[in-house]
Amino acid sequence: MAANGAQQAFAAVLGALATMSSSSDRAQKGQAHEFLEKFQKSPEAWITASEIIQSENADPGAKLFAATTLKGKIVYDLHQLPRESLPSLRQSLLNMLVVFRAGPKPIRMQLCVCLANLAIQMMEWKDVLQVVVATLGTDPQTLPCVLDFLRVLPEEVTEGRKINLSEDELNIRTKELLEDNAQQALALLSQYSQSSESAARNPQLLDCITSWLREVPLNDIVNSSLLKIIIDALSADEPFESAVECLCAIFNETRDVDECITIIQTLYPHVIALRPKIAEAAREEDTDKYKGIARIFAEAGEAWVVLIARMPVEFRALVEGILETAAMDSERDAISHTFKFWYELKQYLTLERYIGSRMEYVDIYSKLVDIMIGHLEYPKPESGDEKDLFEGDRDQEEKFREFRHQMGDVLKDCCEVIGVTDCLQKSYALIEIWVQNYGPQASAGHVPEWQKLEAPLFSLRAMGRMVPPDENIMLPRLMPLIVQIPNHDKVRFQAVMALGRYTEWTAQHPEMLQPQLEFIIAAFDHQSKEVVRAAALSFKFFCNDCADLLSGFTTQLQSFYSTYLNRLPTNSQDEITDGVASVLAKLPADKIYENLRLYCNPVISSLMEMAKNVSNDRDKIAVADKIQLVTIFVQWVQPYVDPSQENPAVKYCQDIFPILSAIAENFVSCVPILERICRCWRYMVLSYRTAMAPLLPELADKLATGFKASKQGCFLWATDSIVREFSEGVEHVDETTTNAIFQFYEQQSNTFLTIMNDLPPEELPDLIEDFFRLTVDMLLYYPSHTILCPFIDPILAAACASLTLLKEEPVFATLHFLRDLLGYGGEFSPSSSFDQTRHHVPAEVQARVKQLVAGHGEQLVQRIMTGMMYTFPRDCFPDASGVLLDLFQLMPEQVAVWVQGTVGMLPAGSITPSESERLLGSIKQYVYHFPPLALFSFPPEFLGKERVESGDVRKVRTLLQDFTNSYRRRNVAPREGLGRLEASRFRFSG
Repeated sequence: MAANGAQQAFAAVLGALATMSSSSDRAQKGQAHEFLEKFQKSPEAWITASEIIQSENADPGAKLFAATTLKGKIVYDLHQLPRESLPSLRQSLLNMLVVFRAGPKPIRMQLCVCLANLAIQMMEWKDVLQVVVATLGTDPQTLPCVLDFLRVLPEEVTEGRKINLSEDELNIRTKELLEDNAQQALALLSQYSQSSESAARNPQLLDCITSWLREVPLNDIVNSSLLKIIIDALSADEPFESAVECLCAIFNETRDVDECITIIQTLYPHVIALRPKIAEAAREEDTDKYKGIARIFAEAGEAWVVLIARMPVEFRALVEGILETAAMDSERDAISHTFKFWYELKQYLTLERYIGSRMEYVDIYSKLVDIMIGHLEYPKPESGDEKDLFEGDRDQEEKFREFRHQMGDVLKDCCEVIGVTDCLQKSYALIEIWVQNYGPQASAGHVPEWQKLEAPLFSLRAMGRMVPPDENIMLPRLMPLIVQIPNHDKVRFQAVMALGRYTEWTAQHPEMLQPQLEFIIAAFDHQSKEVVRAAALSFKFFCNDCADLLSGFTTQLQSFYSTYLNRLPTNSQDEITDGVASVLAKLPADKIYENLRLYCNPVISSLMEMAKNVSNDRDKIAVADKIQLVTIFVQWVQPYVDPSQENPAVKYCQDIFPILSAIAENFVSCVPILERICRCWRYMVLSYRTAMAPLLPELADKLATGFKASKQGCFLWATDSIVREFSEGVEHVDETTTNAIFQFYEQQSNTFLTIMNDLPPEELPDLIEDFFRLTVDMLLYYPSHTILCPFIDPILAAACASLTLLKEEPVFATLHFLRDLLGYGGEFSPSSSFDQTRHHVPAEVQARVKQLVAGHGEQLVQRIMTGMMYTFPRDCFPDASGVLLDLFQLMPEQVAVWVQGTVGMLPAGSITPSESERLLGSIKQYVYHFPPLALFSFPPEFLGKERVESGDVRKVRTLLQDFTNSYRRRNVAPREGLGRLEASRFRFSG
C-alpha cells in the first residue's frame, strides 16, 4: 500500500517523463515540458524527487531527472527548507550514494554534485572531507562515490556564484573547502593510487587530479608519485583519455614559464619520451590514441611557447614532435590541435628579439609548408566516382572544407617565418612537376591526378594576402603557368580564385593584366556554376584593384556587363556590378553622367519592365535584387565636384528618382522592394551628402508618405541618413534646412506614435529598432530640439512599452536611446563614439530630463528590472544596468524607493526576506551616509543628506546585476535535465 501511495504521489511526474521520451506529438511534449519545468521549481519537488530516486518503480532515466532536479533545488531553492533540516538532507544524500555506489554513474555523479552544493551552503559544516571519507571511504564498493565527490567539489565551488551566498561568504567557504583541504585531498589521492594496480589505472583518479590542479600546489603533484601514475596511464586503454586531459591541464597551469621553470624541466623529458607513440598510433590506425598524443604535444607547445622561442635548441625536439603529429595524420583528425601552436610560435619568431630562434626553425616551417599542401589534396574515392569524392559522407566533406581554410591560415604563418618567396616556390615546384608528369596526358575531359594540381593552386590562393605587390621573383613565373592550366571544374575554380587574390600585384604589373582577365572572363562560359561564381568574384577584385588600368575601357566593359549580367545568379550580379562601378568611379567628373546612363539605364529599363509584370513573390524579390544594382553604382561613383557646381551623379539620381518613387508607391506592401529602395535613397544621401540638397524636399516627402502608408522601418532608416548629413553645424547647411529636417523628424515621430497606439510592440520589433536608432541620432545632432519638443513625453512612454519585447535588437536600440537621453540630465552631454568632446548641457535641458524621469521613472525602473529578471536577452544586461545607474545618478533617493517598490512586487517565495533586505540595505548604504538599518522607511529628514561619491553609486549597478542574475537563474531560467529528455533514452554506464 505504501508503495502504491508513493507511486500515486509522483505518477504525474513519471507520466510527463514518459511523454518526453515517447513519440508523442510536439504539443503533448510541450505540455509535459512545461509541467516538468514548473515541478522543478515547486516546493513539492524536494519530496517527490527524493521518492523517485529511491523508488523501485522508476526507470534510470526518471531517477537521473530526479537527481538533477534535486541538484537544482539545492543550488537555487535551499531557502525553501528549514535550516535545521539540512543535516538530515545531508544524511539522505549520503545514504543515496551508498545505494548508487555501483551506478548508474550519471545518477551517482549528480548525487555527488548535490552533496557538494549542500556543502558549499552549509557554512556550519566544517569537516566536509572527513565526513564524506568516513562515511563512504571505508568500503571499497563506495570508494567510487568518494572519488566522484572529490572530482566535483572544486568544480562546484568554482561555479559558486550561482549559489545564493554573498561574495564574502563564498570567499570564506572557498577557502574552507578547497585551500584548507588541498593537502588532505592530495594525500587521499596518493594513498588511493598506491592501494592497487587497478586503482592506479582508474580514470576517476585522474579526473580527481585534474579537478584539484588549481587548488593543490602544482609542484607537490609533479614531485609526487602521481606524476608517474599519469604518465603510465597513457599506456593503458581505459584511463588514456583521462590521462591526456590531466596532463594537458598540468601544462595549462605552467603557462607562467618563469615561475614554473623547474616543473617544466621535470615534465619535458616525459613528454619527449612519448614521441615514439606517434608513429605507433599511426601504424595501428588508432585514431583516438593518435589524437590524444597529438594534443599532448600541441598543448605542451602552446604552454611553453615562450621557452621554445627563447631556447630553440633545447626545445627543438618538442617542435619536431608537433610537426610529426601533423605529418603522419593521414585522417586529418588530429592536425587541428597543432594550428594554434604554429600561430603562437610565429608570433614570437617574427619579433626582432627572436630573430636567431627564427633561423633555427626555418627548416621546421619549410617542412610544415610541404605537409600542409599535402593535406590540402582532395581524397581519391575508392569507387572511382569523381563526382562524389567523399562517397556520400557530407559531414566529412564539410569538415575537409573547413580544415582547408584553417590549413591555409597555417600557410600564412609559414610565409611570415620563412618568407613568401620560399613558400611560393614550393607551390610553383608542385605545379611544374604536375605539368611535366601529367600535362601531356591532360585533355578537356580528362585531367589525371588533378588533386596534385588543385592543392598547390589552393595554397597560392591561401597565401595571396601575405604576398606584397612588389614580389618579382615567383609571381612572374607563376602567372603564365596558372592561365594555362587544363579545364577541370575544381582545378579551374582554384585557378580563378587564386588570380583574384593577386589583383593588387597585377595592378603594379599591367603587362600581366590581359591574359589573367581573359582567363577569368572565359570562365563566365564554364559549365560549372561554382566556376562562374568564382569568375564573378575575381572579376570584382580585378576591377576594384586595377580600376586605373581599366578606366580607358569602359565601352568594352559595358559590353561584357550587358552580355553576362542577366545570366548570373544574384550574388554574382552584385559582384560584377561592384567591379564595373569601381571603374566608373575613376572617371573624371565630366564623364560620370554619360557613363552612369550607359551602364544604369539598361538596368532601370529592365527594372521597369520587371515591375510591370510581377505576378508572384519570386518576381518581387527579383525586382528588389535589381534595385540593389543601382545602389551599388551610387555607393561607388562619388565624383568630387565643387559645391557651387552641379554634381553629375546627383543629376542622374534626379533622373531615376521618380521611377524609384513610383515603384515604392506601387509595392507599398512588399517589404523587400521598399527596403531596397530606401537603401538606395539612403546611400544617395551618404554618398553625395549636401550635394543632395536639390532633391531633399522631394526625398523627405516620399519618405514621410511612404512611412505613413507602409508602416515599415526602412523609411526611418533612410530618414536617419538625412539627419546625419544635414545636421546643425555642417558646412553648406543653413538654419532653414535644419528646421525643416527637425519638422520632418516630428512628422515621422507622429506617424510612429500613431502606429504604436494601434498595434502592440510585439508586432513592431523592427520598426521600434529603427525609430529609436533614428532618435539616438536626433539626440546626438539635435539634442536641445529633441529633448524640449512636446513629442519626447510619448516617445519615452513608447520606450517603456518597447522594453517588454523579447527580441534583442529593438531592446538594444531602446536602451541606447534611454542612456543617451538620461545622459543629458547631467552637467555635461554624453560623448559620441566619434567625437569625445563633452559640452555643457543647458539648464532647461537638464531640468526637462529630470522632469521626464520624475514622470516616467517608476515605470522605467519596473520595466528595466523586470526585463533583467525575466525577458531581456543576456547581451542587453550591461546597457540595462547602465540605465539604472544613470537613473541613480540623477535622482538617487527616489530611484531607491522605486527599486524597493519593484522588489516588493515580486511573487511570494521567489526571493527570501534576507535577500531583499541585503539588496535594499546595500543600495541605501551607497546612496546615503548613514547605517543601512536606519534607512528602510526613507524618513524625510534624511532626504537632504549628502550622497556618496559617484564611484560608490556605481556599485549599485553591480548589486542590481548580481541580484537580477540570481533571480533569473533561480526562478526563470530552465533547470537542468529537461533538454536531454527530448532526445533518446539515456545510456548508463556502471
